[in-house]
Amino acid sequence: MERTEEGAPEDRSVYTRDMTNRKAALDPSTLEPRTGSGYPEPFRSQVLPREKRALGDAFGLTKIGVNQTTLMPGKSSSMRHWHTLEDELVYVLEGEVTLVTDAGEEVLRPGMCAGFPAGAQNGHMFENRGSVPARYLEISNRDPDDSAEYPDVDLAYRKGEDGRAIFTRKDGSPY
Repeated sequence: MERTEEGAPEDRSVYTRDMTNRKAALDPSTLEPRTGSGYPEPFRSQVLPREKRALGDAFGLTKIGVNQTTLMPGKSSSMRHWHTLEDELVYVLEGEVTLVTDAGEEVLRPGMCAGFPAGAQNGHMFENRGSVPARYLEISNRDPDDSAEYPDVDLAYRKGEDGRAIFTRKDGSPY
Protein backbone atom coordinates (compact mmCIF):
# COMPACT_ATOMS: atom_id res chain seq x y z
CA MET A 1 0.00 0.00 0.00
CA GLU A 2 1.26 3.45 -0.86
CA ARG A 3 2.06 5.89 1.93
CA THR A 4 1.67 9.65 2.02
CA GLU A 5 4.56 11.94 2.93
CA GLU A 6 3.54 11.72 6.59
CA GLY A 7 3.71 7.94 6.47
CA ALA A 8 -0.06 7.37 6.67
CA PRO A 9 -1.63 4.79 4.35
CA GLU A 10 -3.01 6.26 1.12
CA ASP A 11 -6.15 4.14 1.61
CA ARG A 12 -7.59 5.85 4.70
CA SER A 13 -10.25 3.14 5.15
CA VAL A 14 -7.66 0.93 6.89
CA TYR A 15 -7.54 3.10 10.01
CA THR A 16 -9.16 1.56 13.07
CA ARG A 17 -10.32 2.99 16.39
CA ASP A 18 -8.78 1.46 19.48
CA MET A 19 -8.79 -2.32 19.17
CA THR A 20 -12.23 -2.66 17.57
CA ASN A 21 -10.97 -3.38 14.04
CA ARG A 22 -13.61 -1.03 12.67
CA LYS A 23 -12.85 0.92 9.54
CA ALA A 24 -12.59 4.66 10.04
CA ALA A 25 -14.29 5.32 6.70
CA LEU A 26 -17.10 3.64 4.83
CA ASP A 27 -19.65 4.06 2.07
CA PRO A 28 -23.03 4.59 3.81
CA SER A 29 -24.80 2.61 1.08
CA THR A 30 -23.07 -0.52 2.40
CA LEU A 31 -24.93 -0.25 5.73
CA GLU A 32 -28.22 -2.07 6.20
CA PRO A 33 -30.96 0.59 6.47
CA ARG A 34 -33.52 0.67 9.27
CA THR A 35 -36.87 0.87 7.55
CA GLY A 36 -39.26 0.81 10.51
CA SER A 37 -40.47 3.35 13.02
CA GLY A 38 -41.14 3.21 16.74
CA TYR A 39 -44.18 5.43 16.25
CA PRO A 40 -47.56 3.85 16.90
CA GLU A 41 -50.34 4.30 14.34
CA PRO A 42 -51.71 6.63 13.17
CA PHE A 43 -48.27 8.30 13.11
CA ARG A 44 -46.16 5.44 11.69
CA SER A 45 -47.80 5.56 8.25
CA GLN A 46 -47.01 9.29 7.96
CA VAL A 47 -43.24 8.62 8.05
CA LEU A 48 -42.90 5.24 6.29
CA PRO A 49 -41.39 4.21 4.01
CA ARG A 50 -38.06 5.77 4.85
CA GLU A 51 -34.51 4.54 5.32
CA LYS A 52 -32.10 5.41 8.13
CA ARG A 53 -28.49 4.30 8.04
CA ALA A 54 -26.85 4.53 11.48
CA LEU A 55 -23.46 6.03 10.59
CA GLY A 56 -22.49 6.77 14.20
CA ASP A 57 -23.23 3.20 15.29
CA ALA A 58 -21.11 1.84 12.43
CA PHE A 59 -18.10 3.61 13.93
CA GLY A 60 -18.89 2.73 17.53
CA LEU A 61 -19.68 6.34 18.43
CA THR A 62 -21.35 6.57 21.83
CA LYS A 63 -21.58 10.34 22.48
CA ILE A 64 -23.19 11.42 19.19
CA GLY A 65 -25.66 9.79 16.86
CA VAL A 66 -25.51 10.30 13.10
CA ASN A 67 -28.10 8.94 10.69
CA GLN A 68 -28.20 9.23 6.93
CA THR A 69 -31.92 9.40 6.26
CA THR A 70 -33.73 8.98 2.95
CA LEU A 71 -37.21 10.51 3.05
CA MET A 72 -39.60 9.46 0.30
CA PRO A 73 -41.91 11.89 -1.54
CA GLY A 74 -45.06 12.67 0.39
CA LYS A 75 -43.62 11.60 3.76
CA SER A 76 -42.69 13.41 6.96
CA SER A 77 -39.51 12.89 8.96
CA SER A 78 -41.49 12.76 12.22
CA MET A 79 -44.35 14.43 13.98
CA ARG A 80 -43.47 18.00 14.93
CA HIS A 81 -41.45 17.73 18.17
CA TRP A 82 -38.63 19.10 20.33
CA HIS A 83 -36.14 17.31 22.58
CA THR A 84 -35.53 18.11 26.22
CA LEU A 85 -31.84 17.09 26.40
CA GLU A 86 -30.60 16.39 22.89
CA ASP A 87 -29.37 18.98 20.40
CA GLU A 88 -30.20 18.19 16.77
CA LEU A 89 -28.63 19.27 13.49
CA VAL A 90 -29.90 18.29 10.04
CA TYR A 91 -27.77 18.75 6.88
CA VAL A 92 -29.43 18.22 3.48
CA LEU A 93 -27.44 16.14 0.97
CA GLU A 94 -29.91 15.56 -1.90
CA GLY A 95 -33.40 16.68 -2.84
CA GLU A 96 -35.49 19.20 -0.95
CA VAL A 97 -37.30 19.10 2.36
CA THR A 98 -39.68 21.61 3.89
CA LEU A 99 -38.82 22.48 7.48
CA VAL A 100 -41.97 23.09 9.54
CA THR A 101 -41.51 24.95 12.86
CA ASP A 102 -43.44 27.31 15.11
CA ALA A 103 -42.05 30.15 12.94
CA GLY A 104 -43.51 28.72 9.72
CA GLU A 105 -42.09 26.82 6.77
CA GLU A 106 -38.78 26.99 4.92
CA VAL A 107 -37.47 24.90 2.01
CA LEU A 108 -34.02 23.39 2.56
CA ARG A 109 -31.94 22.36 -0.46
CA PRO A 110 -28.62 20.48 -0.69
CA GLY A 111 -25.94 22.19 1.37
CA MET A 112 -28.41 23.81 3.75
CA CYS A 113 -28.81 22.84 7.39
CA ALA A 114 -31.05 23.45 10.40
CA GLY A 115 -30.26 23.19 14.11
CA PHE A 116 -32.37 22.72 17.21
CA PRO A 117 -30.91 23.29 20.70
CA ALA A 118 -32.02 20.92 23.45
CA GLY A 119 -34.90 22.33 25.46
CA ALA A 120 -35.88 24.96 22.88
CA GLN A 121 -39.65 24.60 22.71
CA ASN A 122 -39.88 25.00 18.94
CA GLY A 123 -41.47 21.90 17.45
CA HIS A 124 -39.93 20.88 14.13
CA MET A 125 -40.24 18.28 11.39
CA PHE A 126 -39.34 17.90 7.74
CA GLU A 127 -41.66 17.04 4.87
CA ASN A 128 -40.71 15.83 1.41
CA ARG A 129 -43.17 17.64 -0.84
CA GLY A 130 -41.13 16.93 -3.97
CA SER A 131 -41.27 14.10 -6.49
CA VAL A 132 -37.90 12.50 -5.67
CA PRO A 133 -36.41 11.09 -2.45
CA ALA A 134 -34.53 13.53 -0.22
CA ARG A 135 -31.40 12.52 1.68
CA TYR A 136 -30.00 14.24 4.76
CA LEU A 137 -27.83 13.72 7.82
CA GLU A 138 -29.35 13.83 11.31
CA ILE A 139 -26.79 14.53 14.03
CA SER A 140 -27.43 14.70 17.78
CA ASN A 141 -25.91 14.01 21.14
CA ARG A 142 -27.09 10.87 22.91
CA ASP A 143 -28.66 11.43 26.31
CA PRO A 144 -30.25 8.51 28.19
CA ASP A 145 -32.62 10.90 30.01
CA ASP A 146 -33.90 12.64 26.88
CA SER A 147 -37.61 12.95 26.19
CA ALA A 148 -39.57 14.78 23.50
CA GLU A 149 -42.69 16.88 23.39
CA TYR A 150 -45.13 16.77 20.46
CA PRO A 151 -47.17 20.00 20.40
CA ASP A 152 -49.62 19.04 17.62
CA VAL A 153 -50.55 15.42 18.42
CA ASP A 154 -51.36 13.25 21.45
CA LEU A 155 -47.92 11.66 21.64
CA ALA A 156 -45.13 11.56 24.21
CA TYR A 157 -41.62 10.06 23.98
CA ARG A 158 -39.08 8.96 26.56
CA LYS A 159 -36.33 6.38 26.73
CA GLY A 160 -36.70 3.19 28.71
CA GLU A 161 -34.00 1.85 31.05
CA ASP A 162 -32.66 -0.21 28.13
CA GLY A 163 -32.39 2.96 26.01
CA ARG A 164 -35.24 1.99 23.70
CA ALA A 165 -37.91 4.48 22.67
CA ILE A 166 -41.21 4.42 24.52
CA PHE A 167 -44.15 6.20 22.91
CA THR A 168 -47.37 6.84 24.83
CA ARG A 169 -50.24 9.27 24.85
CA LYS A 170 -49.51 12.53 26.67
CA ASP A 171 -51.36 11.23 29.74
CA GLY A 172 -48.98 8.22 29.83
CA SER A 173 -51.51 5.65 28.62
CA PRO A 174 -50.33 3.18 25.95
CA TYR A 175 -51.33 3.11 22.31
